[in-house]
Amino acid sequence: MRLSAVEKIKNITPEDFFSTYMKPAKPIILEDFADPESPAFKKWNYAYFKEIAGDHTVNIYGSDLESLDRVASKPVGQTTFAEYLDLISSTPTEHRLFLFNLLSIKPELQNDIRYNDVTKGKILKWLPFMFFGGEGSITRNHIDIDMSHVFITQFQGIKKIWLFPWEQSDLMYKLPYNFHSVPNIKEPDYREFPGLLYLNGYEAIIQPGETLYIPSGWWHYIQYETEGYSVSVRALPYSFLEKWRGFKNMVLIRNFDNAMRNIFGEKWFAYKLEKAKRKANRAIKKQKSFHI
Repeated sequence: MRLSAVEKIKNITPEDFFSTYMKPAKPIILEDFADPESPAFKKWNYAYFKEIAGDHTVNIYGSDLESLDRVASKPVGQTTFAEYLDLISSTPTEHRLFLFNLLSIKPELQNDIRYNDVTKGKILKWLPFMFFGGEGSITRNHIDIDMSHVFITQFQGIKKIWLFPWEQSDLMYKLPYNFHSVPNIKEPDYREFPGLLYLNGYEAIIQPGETLYIPSGWWHYIQYETEGYSVSVRALPYSFLEKWRGFKNMVLIRNFDNAMRNIFGEKWFAYKLEKAKRKANRAIKKQKSFHI
């Protein structure tokens, strides 16, 4: 597995962003996507969140490496938002808040972030999500089911994200009819999953105020280097292929997989795992023949 550092830029024009990064599908860290003068950077902190929404009940998520046969992990418990913030502030923990929409609970918070929109209006500013995690928590390697372009801005803490293009899905051991891969790529078992040896990806380390652009269909594995939180906004797929993949994933593939799991149970997962390994072996042979 080879990882290159994601570049950082600022003051890019929408035209250059589209031609250099969005159209060719290349990740980049934008240093000024979120306006540094936005009120959020001055007023947001855990004490403020506890004051305005501390009593709100939240679902807690743990490691999703233990739920490989599902599109998304089930919550491992519930607590109040204030108790969760106290937890991640005091100790490392794998507990996360997944797609937590504080900005819908308190919609006035959306006015606290101003964006330098390099997509010329394609960003869905009205559909933000917040992600909180404790030091050491992870989000398994996955692609977003809707195939949207994602802009994830770090507000507190440091986050490390590994990225891989769609074209390497077979080498990632993508689970058929799902949107995540089988191996733990942070601690790869190259004997069981030799396809990982041939991966070429990127490593992004995002600090507060920085925004990572994740192109449509790109794999991303997220690691919380420290406790912290981020806000993501999405831009809808612009190409016909991206739109078709998103529609197929959400309407056809997801429902088909759920039905087959309900009918066949563990046999369905075993079939998918074997198919993922067969596809990886074919991809490995192509890699070897290419390098000869």
